[in-house]
Amino acid sequence: MTTAADLRWYVHRASRMSPAETAVRVRDSVRQQVWRTRQVRPGADAGRVETRSDRRFTTVLAPAAGLALPPERCAAVIAEADRLLTGRSEVLGARRDDLDDPDWFHDPITGRRAPSERYAFGIRFRSEAETGNVKQVWEVSRHQHLTVLATAFYLTGDARYAQAVATQLRSWWRRNPFLSGVHWTSGIEIALRLVAWVWIRRLLDGWDGVHALFDDNDDALRQLAWHQQYLAAFRSVGSSANNHVIAEAAGQLVASCAMPWFARSAQWRTDAAELLTRSADANTFASGVNRELATDYHLFVAELLLLAAVESDCRGLPLADSVWNAIGRMIDVAAAVLDASGGAPRQGDADDGRALVVDDRAASRWDGLLDIGARLFGAPPWWPEHTSTVGSRLLGSLATRPPVARPERAALRPARFPDAGLALLRTRPDDPRPELWCRADGGPHGFLSTAAHGHADALSIEVRHGGVEIFVDPGTYCYHGEAAWRQYFRSTLAHNTVELAGRDQSRSGGPFMWVRHAQTQVLEVVVDGDGEIESWTAQHDGYADLSPPAIHRRTVRLDRDARRLEIVDEIDTTGAHALQLAFHLGCDVSVRPATTDASVFALAWPTAAGCATATLVLADALEWRVVRGGLDPVLGWYSPSFGVKQPTTTLVGTGTSVETARRLHTELAFEDAEARPHAREASGAASTVPGRVEEGELASPTPES
Repeated sequence: MTTAADLRWYVHRASRMSPAETAVRVRDSVRQQVWRTRQVRPGADAGRVETRSDRRFTTVLAPAAGLALPPERCAAVIAEADRLLTGRSEVLGARRDDLDDPDWFHDPITGRRAPSERYAFGIRFRSEAETGNVKQVWEVSRHQHLTVLATAFYLTGDARYAQAVATQLRSWWRRNPFLSGVHWTSGIEIALRLVAWVWIRRLLDGWDGVHALFDDNDDALRQLAWHQQYLAAFRSVGSSANNHVIAEAAGQLVASCAMPWFARSAQWRTDAAELLTRSADANTFASGVNRELATDYHLFVAELLLLAAVESDCRGLPLADSVWNAIGRMIDVAAAVLDASGGAPRQGDADDGRALVVDDRAASRWDGLLDIGARLFGAPPWWPEHTSTVGSRLLGSLATRPPVARPERAALRPARFPDAGLALLRTRPDDPRPELWCRADGGPHGFLSTAAHGHADALSIEVRHGGVEIFVDPGTYCYHGEAAWRQYFRSTLAHNTVELAGRDQSRSGGPFMWVRHAQTQVLEVVVDGDGEIESWTAQHDGYADLSPPAIHRRTVRLDRDARRLEIVDEIDTTGAHALQLAFHLGCDVSVRPATTDASVFALAWPTAAGCATATLVLADALEWRVVRGGLDPVLGWYSPSFGVKQPTTTLVGTGTSVETARRLHTELAFEDAEARPHAREASGAASTVPGRVEEGELASPTPES
């Protein structure tokens, strides 16, 4: 049944599509109806699929002993595989104990069971009432827990791991015939399964049952053909041509290169390579930053491109130099933006999606990306130190081309990526004190007309001290089913920036759609002789449609010697609008009033050496309150990973804009700064005049919940 909310969504969605995209979607809708006759129901005779008589799998791995795999990571993979044999693991924040024999359609969050026999294109997978939390249902069917089991077999030769993989694959193949059920509703899911199957076949090559499982198994051959037929027919286009189209092209390319067993394999490979080449360029800024402006998807897309490029090289059909160049630029960006502890920015959406999982969950994907990048492109002197992972060594062993020369690479660590609006204010690498790291957001709202994975976070900042999050980006938490939480985590108030008139800077038309995008302009960047940023000024027009209009302008300055960060917010308007300025503190940071002044706070957090402190001086023109884990309204939350949320302390200043430009000063001074009394510093007891507290105390952070 179509609801009023559904109709509104369709109207908004149609408004974001070009005439050409609309025509393609109409064509796809017709094809979906025609393909009803091709649905294969569970238990029905699916017939045989035509394949080549020679079905060799040639791109095998060298023996594990010869690859110098990192021993601690190998041990961690085996330990995780042993847990999986008992069924225990965690999937997107949900603890599972059924992964030894999963129900492929069960959602552990809602307890619902997604449709398993209905025609795929008739399933409303965005409806939690119909499918449960579809991310949970889909995730296990990416079969990335099976690639971990297959890796354990590769490392140990223990047939228990291989047999567990075979049992689950046969189960999935039988219960998910062509176009039946929820697992045929998304191209990206189909593509990631293909990647997993190719690598399972590769990792199990030394098992005596591998040919019966893949090469000579009618169920496996049918599924391989069906998956590639689907991807060839239905592509993400237009306003959806983001990381999904990269995944779809990469999955088809990996499968058609590694298993060219079908009459159409050569055509699938050619089409996928052409699509991937176009899409890699379209999805990547010239600087190398992924255009979705969501750091997690930058990593995901880089992994996908690497997998496809290496697989094509193995087949002797290398991708265009432009693809390799995009990969190299993306890896250099990753090296440049990581903080001193190896932590990446948390900009935009993050769903913890992985192109391939052959490591334990604790292994650093960023380390793995830099490790394979160093092998392929070389590591400039400014790159951070990194370690190897099982995945980076396995993929590196397949890379056949020599290091790719990129003479245009930066000689010094970049601090700014102008086309993406990404700026990093940091202390110098040779400073022996804990690194101060600040990311400032002055870029586009997101990618394409929907900006699906963007947040309403223009001019927001993140601040870290020695890798510890001080001012945090909230993360993502969820995509489907929990509308209030989805709205909060992508809202303006959830970020370290200014909200006006009680609304977001950009206007949402649905959980993956923005119908009005704030436009941001960087006005000035001051750099020192080493190219490090000293101050940054930008503005956005997200509130230009208010009556009267308002412009938010922000300047961020870092005094490296004094260890002091200054933020100046200006609201340029001729009228008065309700104003809120939020600063979200890291979960390790405790806060208390520092003086009798209700806008001065002392921050503290644990370090390896004991405890670090800072003084936060907020704009005294605003009324400040402290919120922790608020539910009405939702405020003061942090999501460390997809599906997980926990309370964190948020300082919220409330006031109004005024008829002249309002300047709001914020200063964060770290304890090792040169002593300098602040104009508003007072000498009374620390807790005499606290800010107003909601939903919690000013003391230490609470554990994850």
